[in-house]
Amino acid sequence: MPTAPPSPQSPPGQTPAQPRNPLHGLTLEAIVTALVAHYGWDGLAGRIPVRCFTFDPSVKSSLKFLRKTPWARDKVENLYLLMLRIK
Repeated sequence: MPTAPPSPQSPPGQTPAQPRNPLHGLTLEAIVTALVAHYGWDGLAGRIPVRCFTFDPSVKSSLKFLRKTPWARDKVENLYLLMLRIK
């Protein structure tokens, strides 16, 4: 089966650039840190009621939980996108 040629924006062997994806190139740590800076831990826990935000919250514990829990990570990413639209 023939493969499609790489797009002119990306070097050979790499995935094409995602210029319209606001999450492209951001780490989960950067997203959580930005949310905490904007909403604070209490505001974040009010919007996404998970234990890692409500009980002894830290970026490290949140990252550990979010990496293992796809539904929670989706909620965090969606809240980040909402925050970007509101700014």
